[in-house]
Amino acid sequence: MRKNLILGLALSSALTLGSFAVAAQSGPHGDWGHHGGRHSMMALHKLNLSDAQQASIKQIMKSSFEQNKSQRQALRQQRQAFEAMSPTDPGYQAATASLAQAEGAAATARVQQQANVRAQVYNVLTPAQQSQLASMKAQQQARKQQWQQFKAQHPAGGSSSGQ
Repeated sequence: MRKNLILGLALSSALTLGSFAVAAQSGPHGDWGHHGGRHSMMALHKLNLSDAQQASIKQIMKSSFEQNKSQRQALRQQRQAFEAMSPTDPGYQAATASLAQAEGAAATARVQQQANVRAQVYNVLTPAQQSQLASMKAQQQARKQQWQQFKAQHPAGGSSSGQ
């Protein structure tokens, strides 16, 4: 069970850090795309950004990524120290609480950073591009709602699904 917990923490850490890297290279999270990567870039590419806008957005992303690099490294070190501990070690519970608090603070900082980046990138867009982005978001939400309705009307079969 401990190995599963550690593996789960490691995977979630990798996904979290990976999303930072993708966001720094691709685009902000939130309305611009699922997971901040492929879909964000597709949305931004559809806006026909000028070279100056592309350079500005790239700089915003790079700056944001660099700004929180030391915090991510400190959190990674704290995770590694915790993972090296045994549940029977003195201070294990305190380390658990400390890591949980650090993870919570990191999540809060990440959401705030993503919102800040999103606002900065949005301000780089022209009013026409902002309108186009809102239209693309509305279309995506409508497709998502249609998919949810379809899934509700066509539930998966009752056979074993491998879980």
